[in-house]
Amino acid sequence: MRTLTIVPGIALFCLFFFQPDTAIAESISATGRLGINQFQTVGTHNSYRIKPHEKIMNLLHWLNQDLGHSLEYEHKLLRYQLEHQRVRQIELDVFYDPQGGHFAVRRGLFVVGLPSESGEPALDLPGTKVLHFPDFDYNSHCLTLKSCLTEIRDWSLENKNHFPLMILTEFKTETNADLQRFGFTKPFPMSREFLNTVDSEIRTVFSPEHLITPDKVRGQHPSLEQAILTDGWPSLSESRGKVFFAMDNGGRGKELYLEGHPSLRNRVMFVSSEPGNPEAAFIKMNNPTGANTDLIKSRVRQGYMIRTRADANTQENRTGDLTRQKAALESGAQYISTDYPDPAEGSQTHYQFRLPGGHTVRCNPLLPVTTTCHSW
Repeated sequence: MRTLTIVPGIALFCLFFFQPDTAIAESISATGRLGINQFQTVGTHNSYRIKPHEKIMNLLHWLNQDLGHSLEYEHKLLRYQLEHQRVRQIELDVFYDPQGGHFAVRRGLFVVGLPSESGEPALDLPGTKVLHFPDFDYNSHCLTLKSCLTEIRDWSLENKNHFPLMILTEFKTETNADLQRFGFTKPFPMSREFLNTVDSEIRTVFSPEHLITPDKVRGQHPSLEQAILTDGWPSLSESRGKVFFAMDNGGRGKELYLEGHPSLRNRVMFVSSEPGNPEAAFIKMNNPTGANTDLIKSRVRQGYMIRTRADANTQENRTGDLTRQKAALESGAQYISTDYPDPAEGSQTHYQFRLPGGHTVRCNPLLPVTTTCHSW
């Protein structure tokens, strides 16, 4: 199996990217063929999200303090994250709305005595919607998947040398059973039509040349896994300025997405799949601590692309504990997401997660120590 190594005898210069990413273009000849999996960068979790209305937050804290604490975060505009916080992985939660208008009424507002009609024309249109949870946690910088992706695409086209962006997509289909009994919004279930709609909307926004797809990575190999374990991921030189999509879901959603598409043939997104499966290339491993640190290291060295999290449920922001982010950095996971690319307003701990030195991208810490690296 292909390992995360440097070509013997050649002094390859692995890049640490500082904004802007134009340094990639200037130094690409010095890097040899470094795959995009041989770097490490920062992403955001639920990148679209704005905190709910204050009255709803007060209600959630009253009902369940742990739940309320877990929702005490929000992000800036996607463009701001890409441009100023130098985020290179975005996460979007997607709900199906084939007829339009399914999420146009926010019933949680009615519960706290406020008008519940959204007044948002975009919510009346057919297609997928981006939000965290219907009726209560619905505030988003971009209400539809197409609008989110258009913002990302436009920034990408304006910054054509950027490190490849991962867009992690979670298909949301469940809600609390008690809420359903009281007439709150019930999401559409997982279906092949839902999955195909997302693929279609991605292709509507991004041109084929803009996308790194499973088909392109697989090439002539019989399986995607064989491709990344032998030839490896595409090189940095051929991938800068591009994006690729990964599916957060497992279970039935992943099964439906693979059905009729062995090894993700003709699909847009990679799926999180354990080693030994023909579609295995990307693996979601949210917790980088404990035994997972060494497991992630092992998988990164083999050639898999790993996404993990530096913090979760706002715990690190409340305690200032850096254990998890240190483990994430040490693990070599290529994309590490956070709720805090900048400290939260009013945070007593001033917790945040950035790469050491504040760089956009650094060479993977699992590269041999003999490798010479220059920072940007």
